[in-house]
Amino acid sequence: MRFYHLAIVAFCLYVSCAHPEYKNPHVQIQTSSGNIEVELYPDQAPKSVAAFLSYIDSGYYKHASFYRALNEDNQPTGSGETAMLQGGIWKTKHGMHLPGIPHESTQQTKLSHTTGTISLARQAPGTANTEFFICIGDQKGFDYGGTNNPDGQGYAAFGKVVKGMDLIKQFYTQPTNGDLLEEPIEILNIIRL
Repeated sequence: MRFYHLAIVAFCLYVSCAHPEYKNPHVQIQTSSGNIEVELYPDQAPKSVAAFLSYIDSGYYKHASFYRALNEDNQPTGSGETAMLQGGIWKTKHGMHLPGIPHESTQQTKLSHTTGTISLARQAPGTANTEFFICIGDQKGFDYGGTNNPDGQGYAAFGKVVKGMDLIKQFYTQPTNGDLLEEPIEILNIIRL
């Protein structure tokens, strides 16, 4: 009887470890080189997180890619120094056009572009959708009032890498042609955990 109780306790511990309960949603960016786990912050950035999860649920990120890396050698003219890796469907599903997401600035969300932060890429405020970037190091220029976008509105941070930052850094150091990776890194899929 005692063995039976121990087996039940062990099984419950296994299940709780195998399927952890998170306060915030977690997603996994799957690549052929390994996986990256990202925690999302719906309380601070509800519109950005809801849109990102809807793209995941719609399968848009199947066969997407990391395709752009900004480093000290390829900075856009007129912006502050930047280090980030960008991904999404632009390189693989270029003809797909989705409506923009209302802009959630870091002034609103109280988030900041620290190392590992995932944020939405955009042109004008309200144009962001499927494209995202991950900060390499602290990037205060992406925050509200920062110098990396002329309108001063910054970018919409909505989560942070919690596992696999070593892979992000590895992808970031791949050779570039301008600011595009010479060989984009395939994103097999992004899934909810």
